[in-house]
Amino acid sequence: MSTSTASRGRIDKRQAILEGAFTVFARQGYAQACVQEIADEAGVAKPTVYNHLTDKATLFKHAIEATARAALDDRLAVLEPLASPGDDLHATLEDVAHALLRLHTNERSCALRRLLYSEVTRFPDILEIAVANGPHRLNRALADRLARLTLAGRLRAADPDLAAEQLMALLLGPLEARTNLGTRPIEDAELRQLAAAAVRTFLSAWGPDESNTP
Repeated sequence: MSTSTASRGRIDKRQAILEGAFTVFARQGYAQACVQEIADEAGVAKPTVYNHLTDKATLFKHAIEATARAALDDRLAVLEPLASPGDDLHATLEDVAHALLRLHTNERSCALRRLLYSEVTRFPDILEIAVANGPHRLNRALADRLARLTLAGRLRAADPDLAAEQLMALLLGPLEARTNLGTRPIEDAELRQLAAAAVRTFLSAWGPDESNTP
């Protein structure tokens, strides 16, 4: 076996362990989860789990980090249409907003939030881990898109960072209330309504000045 193949296999095995660990922690909680169950979920031997991640606490933190990073990657991907929004910026913003809401309410995201709420007193640093791989980076990426749209004359967001922060607040504030902090399912039609309302309010504050339109 080549060195690169062995390295790839080790990375894949580690990824399987982290995904299995998150699944078990989300289902059982930290205290009730056991390493053998995680090994079974990942399809590896128990000693393999310890070879990759030394103990249960380390495994938990790395599983949180990996899940938060994967969730962030998905969110960054749905911002891509803002790079070339076409003629109907309003519709593109609604589509992006709806996609962000769907990601925020999927099972993985809800499970991640539940774990953060339940285990943050035991592991205070997991909140910092999650935030570093979540809201701050998403807001920066969104602010960059909004800044480019402003330069193109599509928005008048003199402060793109603030504009991004406010758009996310318009989306997630009502969502957290309606889902009881992610504990109540919400229909896709309602997500679309929330997205439309958020974008309408956002554009009323940051949209182009229509009075200057010929």
